[in-house]
Amino acid sequence: MINLQSEIAQLGLDLGGVMALVTQRTLPLLDAEGAAIELAEQGDMVYRACAGIASPHLGLRLKMAQSLSGLAVTSGTTLVCDDAETDDRVDIAACRKVGLRSMLVVPLNHKGTIVGVLKAVSVQTHKFGDIEIGLLQLLSEQVAAAMFFATKYDNDDLFYKATHDELTGLTNRSLFMDRLRSLVSNRQAQTIGILMIDMDGLKQINDSLGHRVGDVIIREFSNRLAAASRVSDTVSRLGGDEFGVILNPVDSGDGIAAAVQRINSAIAAPFSFENRRYALSASIGSAQFPDDSSEINALLEIADQRMYQVKRRQRPQPSSARTMA
Repeated sequence: MINLQSEIAQLGLDLGGVMALVTQRTLPLLDAEGAAIELAEQGDMVYRACAGIASPHLGLRLKMAQSLSGLAVTSGTTLVCDDAETDDRVDIAACRKVGLRSMLVVPLNHKGTIVGVLKAVSVQTHKFGDIEIGLLQLLSEQVAAAMFFATKYDNDDLFYKATHDELTGLTNRSLFMDRLRSLVSNRQAQTIGILMIDMDGLKQINDSLGHRVGDVIIREFSNRLAAASRVSDTVSRLGGDEFGVILNPVDSGDGIAAAVQRINSAIAAPFSFENRRYALSASIGSAQFPDDSSEINALLEIADQRMYQVKRRQRPQPSSARTMA
């Protein structure tokens, strides 16, 4: 717990990063197979951070009135499910999708209001007892404190802080997955495109010039990526040097190839910082729904693999953000 407090302090006001960290740390602390932070949004409980067996379900939405998490929010109490197959308080379809049999749900209190839950899950029945309850309640206090400080010094609301990247202002992985899941699950959805984008050579810049310069480059790259995208698209920083774009919709007049060309053109021009010039480059892979697949994980995997194919084909560069004479 002490180490976790130190790690949270290093993340500062990055609420999305704190939530991701806490769910990861929940696994070994409670010997759980999965963990999630769900926030209450417009009658739904939405998976905003996940770890373990819950990881593939980031962005999943459950009806508040039909889930144990929703009951924990409305009642403001810690709840334990010993066996999801026999507990009528749970969303059994969602439990089976995640693969859990038991769970522990602790409310998250933000400025006097229950805004969500921290949840630990297991594939075993009767997994969680008094010790695990105490530990998860301690972790929930860490999340609540992070929520408080993330929103204390500005006017941004909690939802924005939980769903946007602090450094760039782009949507984060959580909201990216939420919107992708919503589009794919819509039976009348138009054709959509997914771009997986990897900045080439950021590690070398961080190693040689430091993370301060690396952060400047990430922000410049993010601004250009956003400027090259349409208002209807979702542009996200998924983590580190990885970005994603949901093209909604894709049509014959503005297809995936046109979007990729637009982005490459936008990031190609060099820029200056502290009397140095830098050149940016990126590897971009794509997938199209429903042509390539109608399943989210498959779409992401296809786009990711195509991105790596592009990276291998491109001429090796000492750095995507290399300094220029």
